[in-house]
Amino acid sequence: MVSENSPAPDFKLKGSDGKMHGLKEFSGKYLVLYFYPKDDTPGCTTEACSFRDGISKIKKLGAEVVGISNDGLESHDKFIEKYKLNFLLLSDPESKTIKAYDSYGNRGALFGFGTLRKTFIIGKDGKLLKIFDKVHPEGHSDEVLGFLKGIA
Repeated sequence: MVSENSPAPDFKLKGSDGKMHGLKEFSGKYLVLYFYPKDDTPGCTTEACSFRDGISKIKKLGAEVVGISNDGLESHDKFIEKYKLNFLLLSDPESKTIKAYDSYGNRGALFGFGTLRKTFIIGKDGKLLKIFDKVHPEGHSDEVLGFLKGIA
């Protein structure tokens, strides 16, 4: 079980840029690591576009945004192109990283088990600074920005 002030679980996942990515490459920066259920669905699109629109303010505070779902890279590519997303998406087809971050579970009777919508702010030293467990896609990037302003 992950908790605030504990080390963030490491990962090695392929990204939308075709490269492998891990937690260590983000050391020295804040990392906004957000988990979402599915590319190009209403809530996930709202959340991704919100991060897209706020990315310059987030980067000015020394943070990077990375999204993770279990969708494949082809799906990520279409999602990025359709909505002009300007940040990295990682593919976790086996949900190993999703589960390591306690972001897999029952999404209700309609959706069953799958990726839960959660966001983690990871510090420059690799520790979990903030966990957003109950994410509402609308306005979530403003919530993240507010937290970053308080620590940057």
